[in-house]
This record gives sequence, C-alpha cells and structure tokens, in this order.
Amino acid sequence: EVQLVESGGGLVQAGGSLRLSCAASGFTFDDYAIGWFRQAPGKEREGVSCISNSDGTTFLSHVGKGRFTVSSDIAKNTVYLQMNSLKPEDTAVYYCAAIIPPCISTIGLYEYWGQGTQVTVSS
Repeated sequence: EVQLVESGGGLVQAGGSLRLSCAASGFTFDDYAIGWFRQAPGKEREGVSCISNSDGTTFLSHVGKGRFTVSSDIAKNTVYLQMNSLKPEDTAVYYCAAIIPPCISTIGLYEYWGQGTQVTVSS
C-alpha cells in the first residue's frame, strides 16, 4: 500500500521555524520526486517545493525562496521541508505528493498524496 505521511505541523509565532516531514512507503522512493504543496482556506492549492530523489534536483517556488529548504533522506524514505522566518500568510495545510521526475508544477499529475499537516502562524 502506497503511503505518504506528513508530520511536523503545528502552531508557531511569526518569525519562527518548523520542519515538516514526509515519510513514504509502498513505492520505490528513489525513482520519484516529492513535491510540497499548501492550501490555505478559500485558496487554491499551490506548489511550494520539490526534490527529485533520482538526481537530487530541487525546486523552490516564490513562496519559499530565501526561507524554505527541501531535502531528502533516501535511507529513511523521508523528505523534509525546513521552513524559517514563517509569516502569518504561510498558514495552510501542507501536503506532500509523489511524481515520476522531473518536478513539475501541474498539481493534477502528481500520483500519490499525503493527508496533509496543518501549519498555523500567529502574528
């Protein structure tokens, strides 16, 4: 059974940090790219970052440049999203999703999805 399980969300004050984890199982992790997405209430889901486990290529969208870092631990089948200098507008449910590389922005083409983890940033 394919599973993507996000964790690490929570409530943090503006300027704080969180590290989200996405633990994968049930598919060949090394062959996939893992993307991070977020969806705030009343807004469309948007891409945050992506890392290709096949070659280590990373991508950060404008929402996280300069503040977020994506990394992958192949041995643990886990991808991390380190989020620093958080802002209230970062409040959203954060999802990870898997796709055969390369990383792309078309959300509908991601094959597997996690259930999401809530991130709330207070001002």
